[in-house]
Amino acid sequence: MVNPVTLPQTFLLLGSGELGKEFTIAAQRLGNRVIAVDRYPDAPAMQVAQVSEVISMLDGDALAAVVKRYQPDWIVPEVEAIRTEKLLELETQGYRVIPTAQATNLTMNRDRIRELAAQQLGVRTARYDYATSLAELEQVSQTIGFPNVVKPVMSSSGKGQSVVNSDEEVAQAWQAAIAGARGDQTKVIVEEFIPFELEITLLTIRQWQGETLFCDPIGHRQERGDYQESWQPAPLSPGQLAQAQAIAKTVTDALGGAGIFGVEFFITPEEVIFSELSPRPHDTGMVTLISQNLNEFELHLRAILGLPIPHIQQTGPAASAVILAPEAGENLSYSGVAEALAEAHTDLRLFGKPNARPHRRLGVALARGESVDQARRLAQAVAEKVTVQTE
Repeated sequence: MVNPVTLPQTFLLLGSGELGKEFTIAAQRLGNRVIAVDRYPDAPAMQVAQVSEVISMLDGDALAAVVKRYQPDWIVPEVEAIRTEKLLELETQGYRVIPTAQATNLTMNRDRIRELAAQQLGVRTARYDYATSLAELEQVSQTIGFPNVVKPVMSSSGKGQSVVNSDEEVAQAWQAAIAGARGDQTKVIVEEFIPFELEITLLTIRQWQGETLFCDPIGHRQERGDYQESWQPAPLSPGQLAQAQAIAKTVTDALGGAGIFGVEFFITPEEVIFSELSPRPHDTGMVTLISQNLNEFELHLRAILGLPIPHIQQTGPAASAVILAPEAGENLSYSGVAEALAEAHTDLRLFGKPNARPHRRLGVALARGESVDQARRLAQAVAEKVTVQTE
C-alpha cells in the first residue's frame, strides 16, 4: 500500500522502447528520476532518462547487479524478455516491482496467464494447448482443429504469431513463432481461431487504494501479429462493456499490485472472450496520447505512486496509425514530417530508434475526428506522409 508518497522517486525501467519513453517523460514531469535499461544502446527511453544501462535482462545476475547499484524505489518492467524469477527474489529483499513480482512472472508468459484465467478463475478463453517441437505442434494442431492461431509463449507486440489454415502451414508457423519469440523458450501456444467482429484493449487501472478504473475500450487492427492502428472508443454495447470490465477486474484482482493493465478481448455477437493481458501500458493505448485528459503513461505513473486519479475523460473519437520501417538499415531519417504536421487535429511521435528492420515500428500518427472512421482515415493519411530513409 503506497499513500502518500514523497517526490521525487527513482524508477528502474526494464525495457526502454517507445512505451518506456513516454512513461519516462510522464515520470519526469513530476520531477522523478529514471534509469532506463535495455539490451541495446540508445533505445528510445534512454534518450530522455537521466541514466541508462545496457544489459541482457535475461541474465539474472546482471539484472540483480543493476538493481543493487541504483537502489530504485520502483522496478517497472516494460518488456517480456526479463528473468522474472530474479524479480521474485528481489521483491523478497524489499524492492518494489510493478505491479508485483508474481504478476510480472505470470504475465510474461502466455501459458501462465492463460492458465490463471481459464483454469483458476474460470474465465472464457479460446481453447488452447502447447507445443515444444514441430512434431508436437502438428499433433496439437490436429486436436485444436483448423484454422488455429500459433504464438510464442513469450513475445512482444504480437511477434511470431500466425493463423494456420491447414497441415501444410504448420511448419512455417513453427518457424515464425520461434523466430519471433523473446527470451530463451522454444514453446508455443496453439489457440482455436475465434471469428471475432472486433478485437479490443481495455486499459484497466488498479490502485493501491480505491476502486479499479477503466479507460474507454480501444479497438485495434493487426497485421503479422502486430498492431497497425487503434481507435477509441470502440463500439461495445453496454452489456459487452460491463462483461469486459468484470472479467478485467477479476483477472487483475488475482494478479494484485497497482498500475495499468492492457487487457485484450475478442468480441463476437454472442461472447466477450479474454485473449491476453500486459501488466503495463499497451501499444494500442498510444491513442490515449491524443484521446484522453490523462494518457495511459500518466495513469500508470499515478497508480504506481498512489496519486489521485479523480477523473478520466475521453475527449472524442480518436485514432492512431503506426509508421513502419520499409527495410533494414542504420542512420534513420524521416521526410514528410512538415506535411504530416500541417494536418489539423493530429499529432506525431517518432520514437528515435537507432536502426530499422522490415516492419519495425518507428513512429505513430495520432488524430481526432468527428467520428472514429474519420479519425482512422486521418491518422492513416498522416502516417503515410512520413517516409523513412535508411542507410
